[in-house]
Amino acid sequence: MFGLSEETKNQQVFFSEIENKEISLFMKREDEIHPFISGNKYRKLKYNIEEALKQKQTTLLTFGGAYSNHIAATAYAGFENNFKTIGVIRGDELANNLDEVLQTNPTLKFAHEHNMDFHFVTRSAYREKTTSKFIASLKEKFGDFYLVPEGGTNTFAIKGCEEILTENDEKFDVICGAIGTGGTISGIINSIKKHQTVIGFPALKGDFLQHEIKKYVLKNNNWSLNTNYHFGGYAKISEELITFINKFKSETNIPLDPVYTGKMMFGIVDLIKKNTFKKGTKILAIHTGGLQGIEGMNTFLKKKKLPLID
Repeated sequence: MFGLSEETKNQQVFFSEIENKEISLFMKREDEIHPFISGNKYRKLKYNIEEALKQKQTTLLTFGGAYSNHIAATAYAGFENNFKTIGVIRGDELANNLDEVLQTNPTLKFAHEHNMDFHFVTRSAYREKTTSKFIASLKEKFGDFYLVPEGGTNTFAIKGCEEILTENDEKFDVICGAIGTGGTISGIINSIKKHQTVIGFPALKGDFLQHEIKKYVLKNNNWSLNTNYHFGGYAKISEELITFINKFKSETNIPLDPVYTGKMMFGIVDLIKKNTFKKGTKILAIHTGGLQGIEGMNTFLKKKKLPLID
């Protein structure tokens, strides 16, 4: 599965809202790297799978919410590579009627169909997931396992994300990426050239990501975070964002997810409209995948009687 053709295409973005701005905007279609382990999840899992095989582990254990892209990707990566997988899922109420949950939650249904076992925990217990006591309790329950952190971010993930940019991307001035845990953007920052700058667009509120990224960034300081486009925080969405995502797909044929790439592209387009970049700037936005989450989001939007994502 890993190690096949891993260089993804750069698609030029022609979008009516910025057509007269004299800015070149491209999108790296990392969402097309694999049908089920798309975008940054492929990059993050690649060397973690390699390490688990080296350690002769037979089980992968990881963490996530009920609609987590990472949970779905880890389940499939384990399935493809003959690992048992365990997902520690935030929200113990989901265990009350698992059959019903699997009918209504496409992410957990997909993971279950690819043999992932679930361990549902309370939200307060989930906050303890990185503590040695919590990890010890998991080992007591499940035996030995290879632990992949929530979101997949660790040194092996950074190594994989350093491979997103290639020598063909050296012509770009600005590289943009959406941020969840900070791993993908850290790998990108580590691999840029001296003339390039990186702008990260966090999907979460708060300033803690600066510290997380600095743990993994080796040498480059030419990066910044733009925290103006999180739309209220992780998994929060508005009718304005839905309208943008649908218009963008209609005009460019590029689908965007509502948690990460949709917010990033809204931000990039808004900054271009505000003349933030000088004329002639070449921008490359990284499509980090996450499209499996659209179905679950649409279920939520339907309940709220909001427009759906195309």
